[in-house]
Amino acid sequence: MATLVCRSAFISDVHLGLRDCKAGYLLDFLRRLRCEQLYLVGDIIDLEALARRPWWHPLHSAVLGELLAHAARGTRLTYIPGNHDAALRALAGRSVAGIEIALDAVHVGGDGRRYRVSHGDEYDPEGQGRAWTRFGNFMQNLVCGANRHFNALRGVFGLPYLPLSLALKAQSPQALAYIRAFESRVAAGTRAAGCDGAICGHIHFGHVRAIDGALYLNDGDWIEHCTALVEHADGAMELLHWSEQPAALGRASRDRVLPSPAAVRAFAPLGRHADRQRTLRPAA
Repeated sequence: MATLVCRSAFISDVHLGLRDCKAGYLLDFLRRLRCEQLYLVGDIIDLEALARRPWWHPLHSAVLGELLAHAARGTRLTYIPGNHDAALRALAGRSVAGIEIALDAVHVGGDGRRYRVSHGDEYDPEGQGRAWTRFGNFMQNLVCGANRHFNALRGVFGLPYLPLSLALKAQSPQALAYIRAFESRVAAGTRAAGCDGAICGHIHFGHVRAIDGALYLNDGDWIEHCTALVEHADGAMELLHWSEQPAALGRASRDRVLPSPAAVRAFAPLGRHADRQRTLRPAA
């Protein structure tokens, strides 16, 4: 088994307790991962979904067990609750089973850049009401359902996982407008906080992008796109898709940000095989 060695890693929007959670892919990622710091950037356990309709898969328990194993090995874990596990915000400032719980964090990269780490729901429009939230949840479930059936069909033919939902969002002007507006609000908040960049999740759209002097890093999700953000020893940030064919989708060092927004919307990897060889190395 190859090991993914990095300085820090960021995952969010796992939604344990939802049928669409891709726990198998995440479990493989966590078992290969070796890092100094692991940030859980919100919506790890979907407490809202569990309250509405309790459902749990053994793989979801395995994911929690692997996170605890990371903490036991000495990895520093920071859990920043999101809007779907907001009840855990009451535990901010405490440590549970070796996992620190915080409302947000400032991460200092290996190259000295400072990042504000938060789930991202604090950047939602102030006037967003319950009706719009319910509509958004309905559309999310619709997209996830299409993604699930599409990949079930691909599996019948032995084809690897492909996030159809990313292509669907890319074809929707309304979805793209919402994503761009969210990214702009995060970038503005980042500049106001005096940080070099922001790391968040929330909108299920992993992205590496420079916006007016601020670096916007969204680590994506594990119910549609199966993406995580990792930081290498030199401070470079990389967005990884993780399924049968791991691929690097974006990378940001001090002097270069890749790819273009259009490439992300097309789910175009940055040289899939070359990036995989560079990022993964055999376990000792």
